[in-house]
Amino acid sequence: MNIYNQAQLKGIGKVVSVLLFCLFSSSPLAATEQVKSPDGRLLLNIGIKEGRPYYNATRDGMPIMNDSRMGFLLADGCLGENMKIVGKSRDSKNETWEQPWGESRLITNNYNELTLRLRESKGNRRSLNIVFRVFNDGYGFRYEFPQQENLKDFQIMDELTEFSLPWDAQTWSQPTNGTSYYEAIYTRDPISQKDTISTPITMEVNDSLYLTIHEADLTDYASLNLTPLHSASTTLATALTPWQSGVKVYASAPFKTPWRYVIIASKPGNLITSHIELNLNEPCRIDTSWLETGRYIGIWWGMHMTDYTWHKGPKHGATTENTRRYIDFAAKHGFKGVLVEGWNEGWDGDWTRIGNHFNFTRAYPDYDLEGLQKYALSKGVRLIAHNETGGSVTNYENQLDSAFALYERLGINSVKTGYVNVMLDGKELQHSQFGVRHYRKVIETAAKHHLMIVNHEGAMPSGLRRTYPNLVATECMRGQEYNAWSQDGGNPPYHEVILPFTRGLAGPMDFTPGIFNFKNKAVPTTHPQTTLAKQLSLYILLYTPWQMAADMIENYENQPALTFIESCPTNWEETRVIDARIGNYLVIARKDRDSDNWFVGGATDKDARDISIPLDFLDDSARYRAVIYKDGDGADYRTDPYPMTILQQDVTSSTVIPIHLAPSGGFAIRIEKQQ
Repeated sequence: MNIYNQAQLKGIGKVVSVLLFCLFSSSPLAATEQVKSPDGRLLLNIGIKEGRPYYNATRDGMPIMNDSRMGFLLADGCLGENMKIVGKSRDSKNETWEQPWGESRLITNNYNELTLRLRESKGNRRSLNIVFRVFNDGYGFRYEFPQQENLKDFQIMDELTEFSLPWDAQTWSQPTNGTSYYEAIYTRDPISQKDTISTPITMEVNDSLYLTIHEADLTDYASLNLTPLHSASTTLATALTPWQSGVKVYASAPFKTPWRYVIIASKPGNLITSHIELNLNEPCRIDTSWLETGRYIGIWWGMHMTDYTWHKGPKHGATTENTRRYIDFAAKHGFKGVLVEGWNEGWDGDWTRIGNHFNFTRAYPDYDLEGLQKYALSKGVRLIAHNETGGSVTNYENQLDSAFALYERLGINSVKTGYVNVMLDGKELQHSQFGVRHYRKVIETAAKHHLMIVNHEGAMPSGLRRTYPNLVATECMRGQEYNAWSQDGGNPPYHEVILPFTRGLAGPMDFTPGIFNFKNKAVPTTHPQTTLAKQLSLYILLYTPWQMAADMIENYENQPALTFIESCPTNWEETRVIDARIGNYLVIARKDRDSDNWFVGGATDKDARDISIPLDFLDDSARYRAVIYKDGDGADYRTDPYPMTILQQDVTSSTVIPIHLAPSGGFAIRIEKQQ
């Protein structure tokens, strides 16, 4: 068992034992308040039972959440027992705000809010507020520690929040223990059979009820995990990622926790189109005029295929000559950026152990950073700076301002960061408060220098992109790279039709699709477990505003499928889920924000399917031309992934397009409005 597992398990054991202690040591008090969703269907009951705060939820009178306890274990004892309600306030909001980029341009924020002010009835008489917001499609709540004499600097040893589920629902999740970087396969099991799991988690209660639990506005706090309260329990207890000291959160009043939220949907697609997470984050704090969206290519896949190396030497990939080839290709095919990994000093030797050797301003001798950026700009392209840290965050923070100032001066506007080491600075877990603080510092510093961040091996997204929209994407999943080197053969066929309902609900995914050559001389048994057409579908299904075409440029030459990637935007006016079954298949339509064109993508798991796609989202009075990229005759991810058919047809809002999906197949459609 590694250090990560030991630390997590240590914290989880404490959650359960302390929660039981707090439950049985409280004194009787009782009070209840209610708050409803704007449409009146969702009702939360909130109050005090036996001295402890709790809540429950119903929708249309049916239980959604049973009595769920709340509170904290602080270093000096429980805060959440012997409590009484000393005040309350209500608020509501119904507004529409605009995203600078996203799956939809306009976001409706409509909720009713209840704040309960609690105080201990004896002892230190400390105060704690709990804020509930109820939307039509779910709810969120957070704790507030107001400024007070009896609580100044404090340590949270455990958060005692529960989610007491009325049923043992089938749940898609990935395990916390034994997993690094949130890069595990999502599995479907009854909630009672789960170990500790990372959020977001998604539950399939029945054909008309789906739930997702996650957190929003993760600020100066530990990342959320959940664990059954005891064996075979359907009550999930909170398990925060700890510091090595065992403390979960160091805080000073006044202080606010992240929001815990639950999306409640009648069909799977409504999970994808929910905006609860974004609405629970603070409004934008930065100028957004310099932000852009688009597609990029990179010198990266060739390293995995062993054609290139990250470190210097005869096969070094990040050379001036090679980068110029990629810049020329990007300019020819309409890509806005070129990512180059391995350009800077520090890649020699075992950099995952000696990451403090990385220098983020000094290039290797065979890479002309400034000259290449000037060349790229002359072609209408920009370099994307790559900053791998090896987990040495102090080394990175010491160079942040100088490195980011250099990139800003050169006209570079985006940086991909990486942290390939589960222990930051060799001492703290990536998803602890220590890690969360570091990632925020990088995002805020980048904003000052007009840099967008694509973060790999970071904290699970929680909607921070609303407040700092220069955080354009994160990884936090098994991405395309597992189709290069993973000894299990690569991501399974159902992987891409699970991600939008789990990891994708947390925020944009830097999955890096677009592999066209499935041959792998490095690990011959590993390759994308998809067809070529399914690779195209991922440009619609797996959202990010800064989307990579991940293959080597040689594999794109003279390939008709590239024309779809060239034409596919990454910033959308609206998104509609046409049809879906979690883990089996998914069809999404998105409207381009800058034109009247629509793009539709669909994919399936290992099973072939025949589906029909109604185009009733199109304007009734208009005519369109559809260009369809779909699996060709004989396409099969196991035997021949390459066959693809490209055809065109005139369509209207009354058209229904039939599509055959090969095993682990897909399709992509560009629908252009005719003048």
